[in-house]
Amino acid sequence: MAFDERLLNGMSVLCAVVDTGSFAGAGETLDMSQSGVSRAIARLEARLGVRLFDRTTRSVSLTDEGRRLYAQVMPLLSGLEEAASSARQGRSVVRGRLRVNMDPFFSRITLAPKLGAFLQKHPELELELVTRDKLGDMVAEGFDLAVRFGEPQPSSLIARKLLETRILTVASPAYLKRHGRPGMPTDLASHGHICIQYRDPETGRPFEWEFHRGRKKIPVATHGPLTVNDVGTMHSVCAAGYGIAQVMAFGVEPWLASGKLVDLFPDWPDERFPLYALYPSRQYVPAKTRAFLDFVAALQH
Repeated sequence: MAFDERLLNGMSVLCAVVDTGSFAGAGETLDMSQSGVSRAIARLEARLGVRLFDRTTRSVSLTDEGRRLYAQVMPLLSGLEEAASSARQGRSVVRGRLRVNMDPFFSRITLAPKLGAFLQKHPELELELVTRDKLGDMVAEGFDLAVRFGEPQPSSLIARKLLETRILTVASPAYLKRHGRPGMPTDLASHGHICIQYRDPETGRPFEWEFHRGRKKIPVATHGPLTVNDVGTMHSVCAAGYGIAQVMAFGVEPWLASGKLVDLFPDWPDERFPLYALYPSRQYVPAKTRAFLDFVAALQH
């Protein structure tokens, strides 16, 4: 099958339908009629010999074949657009629409205070920042990039580690006054301590508590009647004196410095939790994506 202008146009229409979520939205973006969009997709499907979309009267969604094609095509089209722009202007321009799936806690604590300066630096960029607990299907939902905590699940996405943060076990002075300070991590399982559980949004199960020192790793079965799925709530409940929590060092430095929270086991300092960027392709990464990746990677430096 030869690659020609009609095939390229069909790929562009495919990406527009995914990006806008509908044939009508794609038509507005491309200045085409809805029926014109539908015909373009039908021609592309006929040429490829696969169905790309499941259509109902109310919605349109990618098939598995459509999802795979979109994951490959989207960065290539962005790369073509950037290459053409660079050829005309002699430089790589950070511009266009960038849709990012972002961890909500990282966005609120670290990203948001510095986001204005980033956007002022790149006035031709239109950034849509969507904060959510789960990664979801970033390709089918039209995201260019995702920034998530934790080791990524195996997939076709490219994963780039941006930073790591220590995991700390903390409590407030009020809690320690009532319950006493645990001497060892294993005390948390047997001495009647109240441990606040945090639910992993990807698995739906509470995170297991571990303690790392060099190559030594101790898992501890902790218990408590409270399970949360919001980091800010966990911090506040812990600081109010209710229980012990395992938290990322990132975000609690002011609480530790002020004495509102106490690091219970500073001699077990080696558990780390990573922050990753995920995106569809290593080839032809657009300038807008590279600029945002570099911006996020530099936030902790």
